[in-house]
Amino acid sequence: MWRCHACGKEVVPSNPVGRKDACPHCRAELRCCLNCVFHEPAAYNQCRESQADRVLEKDRANFCEYFRFGEGGMRSASKPTASARDTLDSLFTK
Repeated sequence: MWRCHACGKEVVPSNPVGRKDACPHCRAELRCCLNCVFHEPAAYNQCRESQADRVLEKDRANFCEYFRFGEGGMRSASKPTASARDTLDSLFTK
């Protein structure tokens, strides 16, 4: 299931996702960094694909050759993560 980065509603993108494809609910552009599987806010240039060109406007359609529609920006909001302390404590408990 794919979700729009802007409104969070489920979308069924064309294959491949084109630059002019938009969310049917909010009209946000779908072929953007925020909808890409490689988007990672903590990574260099916010992209886990090391060979991708830098894109400044992450919410706008672009020509990135590595774009693959995925969870993108919704990834962090969809599942909670354990705190650093919980993770550290789990290493030392049996």
